[in-house]
Amino acid sequence: YNSANYIIETLESIKAQTWAQIELIISDDYSTDNSVQLCNNWLAENKSRFVNTAIIKVPENTGVAANCNRGITAANGQWIKFIGGDDILLHNCIEENLQFANEHKSAGIIFSQVLLYQDKFKTENFITAVPEHYPMNLMNPSFSASDQYKLLLLSDRITYTPSSFFKKQLLTDVNGFDESIKFVEDYPMWLKLTKAGNRLYYFEKPTVGYRRHQAASNNMATYGLFKPLYLKLGPFSKKNIYPYLPWDIAGSSKYILFVSKIFQQTGMNKKTALFMVLYKIATVYLNPFSYIILFKKRVLKMGRNNIFYAD
Repeated sequence: YNSANYIIETLESIKAQTWAQIELIISDDYSTDNSVQLCNNWLAENKSRFVNTAIIKVPENTGVAANCNRGITAANGQWIKFIGGDDILLHNCIEENLQFANEHKSAGIIFSQVLLYQDKFKTENFITAVPEHYPMNLMNPSFSASDQYKLLLLSDRITYTPSSFFKKQLLTDVNGFDESIKFVEDYPMWLKLTKAGNRLYYFEKPTVGYRRHQAASNNMATYGLFKPLYLKLGPFSKKNIYPYLPWDIAGSSKYILFVSKIFQQTGMNKKTALFMVLYKIATVYLNPFSYIILFKKRVLKMGRNNIFYAD
């Protein structure tokens, strides 16, 4: 959506893949700039590189989840790699994901490292690799899909979403992305997949370049103590998260959401020293459920047998 400043660089990164057999599907969510025209012009010169190409357009903006679903429906391949119109695939992205899938036959949802850049994909603009180290808190080989589901109920622990690589059948089996949540597609999908028994896999190699810039809808640098989208997930959490958490953890989550709404409504969702301290006091020290959870963790040692209370 409105990716005219970056889309050609994204397309060139797909063209440069070491894997030859690629179907390219461009799904545009009613861009108001010249993104579609740029894509048409680029395809006119590069169409022969791909086994198939398509550009999908819609008469109104529908949100990222619906946009992803249109791509899934149009795809003919066994595997799907999503990439935003302002990001890039590293040249070995598809090949290394498929190599990992070939070596791990049960893997249907695969993650890898993301290289984070500021504004431009240049050496001097490199910030960090995400994650910097193997994310044992979620991708621990000993964890089952059920374990991962429970950890994800506690919080969205995947900060390397752009690397996701999917077997198409798994996406269709869970009826695709949840279109009722217009601008948040990833977290609800991780919950759906793991709840359905699909374990998430990870390999520690960089495969995607992610661009941090002011125009990005999820640019955390423009937010304060929490993303405004966090508040919009309230109805989703009420239906899909709280009922599956222990009562005290669910109560704590509801309490923090309530406090966050107050901070947002009063203009205190800003990263100032004062507001950061006040937010911590309100969400931790004044949170009655936090003491119950701490008691269960430290005194009753429930984390030994219950992953919800593990540190």
